[in-house]
Amino acid sequence: MRKFLLSIFMLFAITAGAWAQTVIKGHVVDAETQEDVLGANVFLKGTSEGAITDLNGKFSFKTSKSGSAILVISFIGFEDFEKSIQLNGGTLDLGALNLTGADQMLNEVEVIADIAVDRKTPVAISNIKPEAIEEKLGTQEFPEVLKSTPGVYATKQGGGYGDARVNIRGFDSDNVGVLINGVPINDMESGQVYWSNWAGLSDVTRSMQVQRGLGASKLAISSIGGTINIITKSSDMRKGGSFGAWIGNDGYSKQALTLSTGMMDNGYSVTFSGSKTTGDGYVDGTAFDAWSYFLAVSKTFNDNHELVFTVFGAPQEHGQRSTRKGIEYFEANGIKENFDWGYKAGQEFNVRKNYYHKPQATLNHYWTISDKTDLATSVYASRGTGGGSGWYGTQKDGNDYRRSGLIDFDKIVDENVAAGKNGSETIIRNSVNNHTWFGALSSLTHEANDVWTFNGGLDARYYIGQHYREVRDLLGGDFYVDDKEFNTMKNTVAREGDKVNYHNDGHVGWLGTFFQAEYSKNNLSAFASATLSGTWYKRVDYFNYFSDGLISELNSNPEKKQTYIDALGQPDFDQGMKGQESDWVDFLGYGIKGGANYNINDSHNVFANVGYFSRAPFFRSVFLNYKNDVNEDAENEKVFSLELGYGFRSEYFSANINAYRTLWKDKSVVKTSGAGEQQVVANLTGVNALHQGIEVDFLAKPARGLEIRGMASFGDWTWQDDLTEVGLFDQDQNLVDVVNIYIADLKVGDAAQTTLALGADYEIFEGFKVGMDYNYYDNLYAKFDPADRGSEAEKGVQAWELPEYGLFDANVRYKFKLGQFDATLYGKLNNIFDEEYVSDAEDGTGHDWQSANVYYGFGRTWSMGLKVKF
Repeated sequence: MRKFLLSIFMLFAITAGAWAQTVIKGHVVDAETQEDVLGANVFLKGTSEGAITDLNGKFSFKTSKSGSAILVISFIGFEDFEKSIQLNGGTLDLGALNLTGADQMLNEVEVIADIAVDRKTPVAISNIKPEAIEEKLGTQEFPEVLKSTPGVYATKQGGGYGDARVNIRGFDSDNVGVLINGVPINDMESGQVYWSNWAGLSDVTRSMQVQRGLGASKLAISSIGGTINIITKSSDMRKGGSFGAWIGNDGYSKQALTLSTGMMDNGYSVTFSGSKTTGDGYVDGTAFDAWSYFLAVSKTFNDNHELVFTVFGAPQEHGQRSTRKGIEYFEANGIKENFDWGYKAGQEFNVRKNYYHKPQATLNHYWTISDKTDLATSVYASRGTGGGSGWYGTQKDGNDYRRSGLIDFDKIVDENVAAGKNGSETIIRNSVNNHTWFGALSSLTHEANDVWTFNGGLDARYYIGQHYREVRDLLGGDFYVDDKEFNTMKNTVAREGDKVNYHNDGHVGWLGTFFQAEYSKNNLSAFASATLSGTWYKRVDYFNYFSDGLISELNSNPEKKQTYIDALGQPDFDQGMKGQESDWVDFLGYGIKGGANYNINDSHNVFANVGYFSRAPFFRSVFLNYKNDVNEDAENEKVFSLELGYGFRSEYFSANINAYRTLWKDKSVVKTSGAGEQQVVANLTGVNALHQGIEVDFLAKPARGLEIRGMASFGDWTWQDDLTEVGLFDQDQNLVDVVNIYIADLKVGDAAQTTLALGADYEIFEGFKVGMDYNYYDNLYAKFDPADRGSEAEKGVQAWELPEYGLFDANVRYKFKLGQFDATLYGKLNNIFDEEYVSDAEDGTGHDWQSANVYYGFGRTWSMGLKVKF
C-alpha cells in the first residue's frame, strides 16, 4: 500500500509539474521618453509563445515551459531587447522594460525637436510610425500620409510630383511649422513649405509627429495651426541594409538602397540611403524624374560628447498642371486633363516645369555636462537651386494654338522663326528662386531636482533668397527683346540663360531666444515658456533701380544724367532712384505659452494649454509694388490660442477629445488700387479670423492582430469683422482711394472644416496584414482672397461650397523569408471605387460651381513593392 501511495504521489507531482504554467507580464517603454511602446512583439526565444503589447505598452502571456529562458522584445526602430528569466510557475512580473532606439543619436534629436510625450506634454498630438508610412503611402505624396489625422486636409493640388499641400485646422503652410530634426524648414521670406524639395523624406523618416495648435516647440515658429515634426534616420547601430523596388500606375517606378556599417570599434557609424523615382504622372503632362540621398555619420567620443553629421537632398524635375479650369472643362475632357502642355517637334513639352535641389547639411553636438545638465547644439546649412517655368511675352494657349486640345508649340516656333530680326514674340522663361541659408540652434537643459527642469537657448538664422527670371527656351527665335531692366535706356536683347523681367534678392536675418520651465511630480506635469525674436528684412533690386556705380557716374556728368531723366520720365532723379539696396527693416516678436496635464489615474488624463504670440509680417507684406518701397504700416500678426483636452487609456481602447479656439488678428492682406502712376499697393490691418473646433480620435485592439482607429474633426473657421472706408495713401500720404472689405462671417476656404476617418488593420496570420481606410470631407469652401471682397452687394455671400466626398483605400503587407533574408511585400490601392471629386477650388465671380476654377483629385491608383533586408 505504501508503494502504491508513493507511486500515485509521484505521478501527481510529475503531472502537476508538466501542467504548471508561468505567467509572464511586463511594461515596455521607450528608454528616453518613457512613453509606452504599443504593438511591440514579446516572445520566448526559439518558440512561438508570446504576446503583443497593448495600448498601454503592457503584455501578459502564459508558458508551460520551465527553467531558464530568454525573453525577446522587438519593435521597428528599436534595438532588440533580450533578458534571461527563470520559469518556475506562478507569476513573473518583469516591471518596466526599456527599449533603446536603433538609430544612433535618435533620443538626442528628439530632445532638440521637442517631441511631445503622451499623458505628459499638454498638447494634442498624433504619431505616425515608419511602418505606417511604408504600408499606407504608396504612390501618394508625403503629406498625404497625414490625411487621417484630426484637423488635417491634404491634397495633391495640380497633381504634379511633390506639389502636394497640407492644412491644419484651416491654416496653410505659412502658418504650420515644419521641422526636420528640430530645424525649421519653412521659407524665411514667405513661410511656405515646398514639398517637392523634400520628396525623398518618406525613405528616411524615422518618426513623424503632428502637434496641433501652438505645439510643444520652444522656438518662435509659425505654428498657428500646428507643427509637423519629422525625425529622420540617423546612423543605424546595426550593420546591414535593405533594398526595395516598387511599381505603380502610370509608369511609376522606384528603387531604394540603404547601407549601414553599424557601430564600429572606433566609435563611428555610417548610414547611407538613396533612391530613384520616375513616372509619367497620373495627370497628363506631369512626367517626373527624382532622386534622393541621405548620409549620416556618427561619432561617440566618450560618455560626454557625441557628434552626428547628416546631409539630405532630393533633386527632381517634374511637369506641372498649374492652370485651374472650370468643372465643365474637366467634365468634357476628363479629370487627368492638363491645359499646360503639348508637343514640340514630336516631343512632350511643358509650359510649366518645376526643378529644384535643396540639400541640407546638419552637424549636431551633444554634450553631457553633468548628470543634471546637457547641451545640444545644431549647426545647419542649405543651398537651394532651381525654380519653375512658364510663359513670357505673348501667351499663346488659346484655341488658335491648340491641336487635339494640346498646345501647338510647332505653330509658335514657326511664328517666331518668321519674325526674324524682331526676335521671338513668345518664349518660355524660368522663374528662379535660389537661396542660401545658415542657422544654429543651441539648447541647454538643466534638471534642478526631481520636480523642476529648466531649458533655454538661442536660435539664429540668416537667409538670402535670389529671385530672377531667365530665358529657358526661345521657341525657334534667336533672341527676345526685354525692356524691364532699369539700368539701361535701351531694350535688352536676351538669349537663353539671360535674365529678364526682374532680378532681386531678399535678405532675412533672425535671432531668437527661448526659455522654458517644466514641472513634473506624481500625476501632474506643467510647463511655461517664453520666446523673444528679432527679424530683419532687406531687399536688393538689380532691375528697378540704378546701380550705385551708375549713380556716381551720372552725378559727375549732369548732361548724361539729364538724358536719363528725360528718357525715363523721372521728375526727381535723386529721390526716385535711391539705388538698388533698401535699408534694413526690423520687427520684434514675442510669445508666451503654458499648459498642464493631469493624470487622474492610469486610464484618464486631462490637459489644457494657452498661448499668445506676436510675429513679424512676411517679407511680401513689408516691401510693396515689387520694389524697395517699404510698407511703413506693416504690423505684427497676433495670435491667441486656447485648448482643452481629455484622454482615456485602457488595455484595449484609447481615445482623445480636445477643443480649441484660435483668434488670428491683423493677418497680412495686400490690396491694390488705382492704375498707372496712381496705383497703390498697401497692406491692410484689422483682418481677423477665428478658428475653433472639436477633434476626436480613438484606437481599439479588440482582438489579437486587429487594430481599429478613427477620428472626427468638426471645425468652425470664419473671417471676422468687415473693414469699411479704409484710406489708401501713396508714399507722399496723398489719399488715392477708399476701400471696403466685406468678410464678416464668411467661412475660411481651402480646407475641409469637417473630416472623418475610419480604418482597420488585421494581421490574418503571422506576417500577413491587410488594411482598409475611409476618409470623408465636408464643409469645404473655395479659396478666395479677402481683399477681393470689396463689393457691398457680395456682403454675406459665402464662397462656393464644394461637394462632400469620401474615399476608400486598401493596403496589404506580407513578411516572409527570402533565403536567409527578411523580405516584405507591399500592395496599396487608393480610391478603390474610382470616386470623382473636386479637391481644390478658387472662388469665381458668381460664387458657384459654374464660375469656380478647380482641380480634381486622383482617381484609382495602385502600387506594389518588395523590400529585402540584409
